[in-house]
Amino acid sequence: MNLLTAPQKPAEYAEDALISAILDGTYPPGTPLPAERELASQLGVTRPTVREVLQRLSRDGWLMIRQGKSTQVNDFWRDGGLNVLSVLVRHQSQLPADFIPNLLAVRLDLAPSYARAAVRHSPAAVAGYLAGWTALPDTAEAFAAFDWGLHRALTIAASNPIYTLILNGFAGFYEQMARQYFESAAARAASRQFYAALHAAAQANAADAAEAITRQVIEASIEFWRHVKSEPSRS
Repeated sequence: MNLLTAPQKPAEYAEDALISAILDGTYPPGTPLPAERELASQLGVTRPTVREVLQRLSRDGWLMIRQGKSTQVNDFWRDGGLNVLSVLVRHQSQLPADFIPNLLAVRLDLAPSYARAAVRHSPAAVAGYLAGWTALPDTAEAFAAFDWGLHRALTIAASNPIYTLILNGFAGFYEQMARQYFESAAARAASRQFYAALHAAAQANAADAAEAITRQVIEASIEFWRHVKSEPSRS
């Protein structure tokens, strides 16, 4: 089992250790976990702590607790809930190779829709957030933080809290990936154009334009990301 450095709380440590073991294939989907006593011994925690963690992981879809039988590991891609997303981003070194492309594809599906809804429901809030784009420092860190804040503001203004819950599942991870993207001056320049165009659409209450602008820029960012990530393999 690939045990992580123990955090302050034993339950958090045990949870991270078990999830890491699931992700690294120590306990693949469909296999049973050891009994609570054995897990407690392996992890160096108490049986009540193990029981608490198993219940929590069961609620999130990682495990299936079966009365009178061993606890079974689920296929979290099929059985997991929104909480699985936030857990996965804490285990970035163990993410599958297709995680980022799949995440970008979902973003392409969602972001144009919530941008349209945001401008339709609350154009002033969208325009208000974007008013600061002209003073944005020309650094990857500043752009990453601003872009995260923009998309969060859009989901909130869209008046559908599910958008915000999904986005919040990637807090921290989003900015980390965005900082890599915004290391490119071309990416920062493209985003300046996007912020200006979206700002104008919000001021004009042009929801359809906001949707089209967002779709176009995300499609371009996906192609740019793929290009950047493919460069090392060609060197």
